[in-house]
Amino acid sequence: MVINYLDRANLSIAAPLLARDLALDSVKMGLVFSAFGWSYVLCQVPGGWLVDRVHPRKLYAVLIALWSVATVLLGFTAGLAMLFALRLAIGAMEAPSFPINNRVVTTWFPESERATAISFYTSGQFVGLAFLTPVLMFLQIRFGWRSLFIIVGLVGLVWAAIWYAIYRGPLAHRGTNSAEIELIRSGGGQVDLSEPRAAGTERALNAGDLGQVLSKSKLWGLYIGQYSAVSMQWFFMTWFPIYLVRYRGFSLQQAGWLGSLPFLGAFSGVLCSGMVSDFLVRRGFSLSIARKTPMVTGLLLSTSIVGANYVRTPAWIVAIMALAFFGNGVASISWSLVSAIAPRRLIGLTGGVFNLMGNISSISVPVIVGALVRGGDFSLALAFISAMGLTGALSYILVIGKIERLPDGPDPRA
Repeated sequence: MVINYLDRANLSIAAPLLARDLALDSVKMGLVFSAFGWSYVLCQVPGGWLVDRVHPRKLYAVLIALWSVATVLLGFTAGLAMLFALRLAIGAMEAPSFPINNRVVTTWFPESERATAISFYTSGQFVGLAFLTPVLMFLQIRFGWRSLFIIVGLVGLVWAAIWYAIYRGPLAHRGTNSAEIELIRSGGGQVDLSEPRAAGTERALNAGDLGQVLSKSKLWGLYIGQYSAVSMQWFFMTWFPIYLVRYRGFSLQQAGWLGSLPFLGAFSGVLCSGMVSDFLVRRGFSLSIARKTPMVTGLLLSTSIVGANYVRTPAWIVAIMALAFFGNGVASISWSLVSAIAPRRLIGLTGGVFNLMGNISSISVPVIVGALVRGGDFSLALAFISAMGLTGALSYILVIGKIERLPDGPDPRA
C-alpha cells in the first residue's frame, strides 16, 4: 500500500513543476488529477469480482507489475494526452487493491484483531507520503520531476516479485498450525477463502449478486461514509502541494518538509483507531460501538480543515491541516465494516462496490476543487472538504444501524 499510494500521489508532488513544463492550467490539472479516478471507479466492480475468483498471490503480483510499468512510463510523458492515458491505466490496475487487502485480512484475522490489521495496511496510504515526501521533493529538485515516476515505478516492479514469492493463505502457509487456524476460524476469520475454488464452482458476475450489494440500506450507509472520508484523502493527494506552493506561498522545500506533517497525522490517526477499536471489542463492547465510535469522532474532527481559511502563518496552516488529516486517519478503518457486514460469498464484490462509491471522489473532488479555485481563492474548496466530513459522520450515525453480517441470499444460478 505504500507503493500503491506513492504511485497515486507522486503526480501531486510533481504537479507544480510538471504543470509549468507542460503548460497546464488549474482546470487541465484538475482533469489530469481526476483521470486516475475514472478508470479506478469503473474497474471496481469487475475488480471485486476478480478478487472473488483469483487467489491474491497471483492477482496482486500481476497488478502491481502492470501499474508499476505505467508509472515508469509517466517519467517519459510528453503532453496532456499521454499523461491522461497513463493515469487511466494506473487507476484501472490499482482498482482491486483494497478488495484484495480486505480479503487477505478477512482470511487471516479473527474479528477481535481485524481492525488493528486493517489499520496497519491502511496506514500504508500515508506512510510513503509522510516519510518519503521530503525525499521525493529532493529528487525532484535534484534530478527533475520525471525521476519521481521512474524510481517509484521500479520499486513497484521489485515488490511484485517479492509478493508472489512470499504470500500464502493461512491454510497453505508453513508457519501456521491447527491451533492458529482454529483461533482465526472461531473468531470469525474466513480461512477457507484462501483455498482454491473447485472447478465449476466459479460464479460469473451477474445482476443478482450486484443487486444484493446495491439494495441494502446498511451498505449504502457505508458507501456514503466512505465517499465523504475519501474526499479529504483525494484533496491531499492532488491539490495539497499546489495549495501550499501557489496559494499560500510555500517554497518547494517548505512544501516537502512541512507538507509531510499532515500525512504523519493521518498515519498516527489510523493506527490509533484500529487499536482502540479492537480494544473495545475485547472489552466486550458491541461491534457497532467499537467500530463506529472512532470513525464518527474522526470525521467530525476532520471538519476542522476549514480553519485553515482563517490563519496566515505556515505553522498554523500546517497544524490545522495535520489535525484534520489526523481525524481522517482515525476514520479510515471503514474496511472493518465491510469485513463484518458483507455477505460471506460476496466479500470481494461488496468491497469493489464500496471502493467504487468511495472513490467517485477521486473523479469529483479534483474537478470540483479546480473549479472552486479558478478565481484564486481556496476558501470555498476547504469549506467543501469540511462539509464532506460532516456528511460522513451523519451517515455512520443515522444510516448504518447495527453492525452484523448480511445473509448471502439465494444463488442466482438457481
